[in-house]
Amino acid sequence: VQLVESGGGSVQAGGSLRLSCTASAYNYRDYSLGWFRQGPGQEREGIATIDQYGGTRYADFVEGRFTISRDNAKNTLYLQINSLKPEDTAMYYCAAVRGWSNALVRGNYKYWGQGTQVTVSS
Repeated sequence: VQLVESGGGSVQAGGSLRLSCTASAYNYRDYSLGWFRQGPGQEREGIATIDQYGGTRYADFVEGRFTISRDNAKNTLYLQINSLKPEDTAMYYCAAVRGWSNALVRGNYKYWGQGTQVTVSS
């Protein structure tokens, strides 16, 4: 399974971005998916997950600003981020694992993309 993220960029605080992650996977709908991020000098942290049934889970820090979604017809995962803050600056990664999962734990995912950079200026 190959995952390719896109949609990152440099934005001002308060702006929005929609990240995408396209997968080359047979039976994409059988995979649970997640978004993670890693800021400079920080550990990679889970943001949100969506299982193969469409169930979602978010990290506590999301505060309603992030929305995860998937389009199985396009083999694509999305992350909508609103009201961006400078502390959201990080490399954003998508991840996948076959079967059900809602874990926000890095070790739970088998496949990873290369990441897309998000930089938020104040």
